[in-house]
Amino acid sequence: MHALSATLAILGPGTLGLSTAQWAAECGLATRLLGRDQAHAEAGLQEIHHRWDRAVAKGRMNRESRACSLERLSAAAFNAPALEGASAFLEALPEVPELKAPALSTAITWGSPQLLVLSGTSALPITDLARRAGAVGRLVGFHLFVPVPRMAVVEMAIPDGTAQVWVDRAQTLGAGLRKQVVQVRDQPGFAAARMSLALGLEAIRLVESGVASAEDLDTLMTLGYGHPVGPLELSDRVGLDLRLRIAEGLHASGEDRFQPPELLQSKVTTGQTGLKSGQGFHAWTATRRQTW
Repeated sequence: MHALSATLAILGPGTLGLSTAQWAAECGLATRLLGRDQAHAEAGLQEIHHRWDRAVAKGRMNRESRACSLERLSAAAFNAPALEGASAFLEALPEVPELKAPALSTAITWGSPQLLVLSGTSALPITDLARRAGAVGRLVGFHLFVPVPRMAVVEMAIPDGTAQVWVDRAQTLGAGLRKQVVQVRDQPGFAAARMSLALGLEAIRLVESGVASAEDLDTLMTLGYGHPVGPLELSDRVGLDLRLRIAEGLHASGEDRFQPPELLQSKVTTGQTGLKSGQGFHAWTATRRQTW
């Protein structure tokens, strides 16, 4: 499979799915955005159209590129006909195994035997998802970083025993998406999420103990270490509920350093989950939402 001749089906018109579908179409891939029904998928498609309109208005995209990208992108309900002719399937659902595994299993049932099956999870162990989905030896973790058009890397998590043909094809797709492919051994949290989570949890503990404000801690990491955003703003963008869920999973597996701080737990309990709720460690004003 040559990446640019691929048809990539993406399930889940949420943050990851929309960002990936937008970028895949811009990179020249025929892309199908799949939702729970046609209306769900079409709503995601319209959001991408609006993003391209804004890009043209701001001079970041020309009208010819927009027209070509529009031709490559379509929307459909997640069903068997939607996977006809698809060469790759990326699951981009919320970080809940009970949602992801059945969707992956269904895609394998509906798709061709040559369908490349990928999970977009950033932290759930692929070995477990593959077992639940009946995809042992076939499933590859394909962690794209949001916003996908701006981030230059994809983290591929490979369980032991995965057939090399799937690894090779996933690498080819990553190159077609103009990403540097970094391959890691499958484990809970992979590599990137573990490093980011460790930094984020320590920053939360510093806020909790009154060492400094969230704003000042983020400033130290952006201006002192050159991070594009600080660990607390990133945690807000990722979702504090997701950060908590990952930390709880790692802590439950015996890794004490990932014990969730009480402040993180209380914010999630009170609905302060970050960007999506409008409040986390920062207040998500319209101005802040537009940055990065």
